[in-house]
Amino acid sequence: MRIVVGVDGSESSLRAVDWAADNAALRRTPLRLVYASLWERYEGFSLAQGVDRPSEQVIAEEIVETAERRAHRRQPDVHVTTDVLPEEPEQALVRESHSALAVVLGHRGRSSMTEAILGSVGVAVAEQAHCPVVVLRHDDDQDRPGTPGRIVLGVDEKPAGSAALRFAAEEAGLRGVPLEAVHVSRHGVTGTLLGSGEREPDAALALDEALRDVPIGLEVLRRTVSGRPRDALLAASRDAALLVVGARRRPGHFGPQLGRVAHGVLHHAACPVAVVPELS
Repeated sequence: MRIVVGVDGSESSLRAVDWAADNAALRRTPLRLVYASLWERYEGFSLAQGVDRPSEQVIAEEIVETAERRAHRRQPDVHVTTDVLPEEPEQALVRESHSALAVVLGHRGRSSMTEAILGSVGVAVAEQAHCPVVVLRHDDDQDRPGTPGRIVLGVDEKPAGSAALRFAAEEAGLRGVPLEAVHVSRHGVTGTLLGSGEREPDAALALDEALRDVPIGLEVLRRTVSGRPRDALLAASRDAALLVVGARRRPGHFGPQLGRVAHGVLHHAACPVAVVPELS
């Protein structure tokens, strides 16, 4: 198993390489850098003239070579492989997700147009991937696993034994930071840590049930707040190292698989966001 990064030559995707290289070092796993584009669709004339390496292919190879050098500088001991795939990025990255621990993407592309495309790619991959998808929102020092700060987990109504919980707990354990589980109640509960005596019993029970499989020794903060889940998680993301949310999949359903909360945090969170697929 390896960590896969979708690269496109933008600074945002290179920062995704940094983040993924750090994470691969923490997990002691290989790193795979992938550039996917339908360059062959636009290079028909060159191919017809017998040119062996069309310009777009040359650019693609330079992109992955630059990303590879960046990864080696960041984490020299991480094993790195690269590939150039002449296909749609969404299809390529979803296929890569079958054998990946995580797929990592930047949010901004090489231009305003590619930024819009990359945004849609990120959502499409998060909807269909078979592993966690990490999207880096901002170009700042929070975009690296070694950054101090907690891991925030959004807890929903069916959290026990969830893949999102396992991923968030593993990230917190690898980094040696606390895991904060945030459950949003619509019944007027104010946001303070559990244990203060100011919690509805059902809210406390829901969080206890959600966290029953947390590894022993991991520091866990339990918090229930009132209001809209999206707003609560965006607020929690401001000083977090990573925000983790689950995406419930419906077998046989081929439409959009992400809910409004996941969409909202992917586009507006102040820290990297991990979307973890959950089968329901």
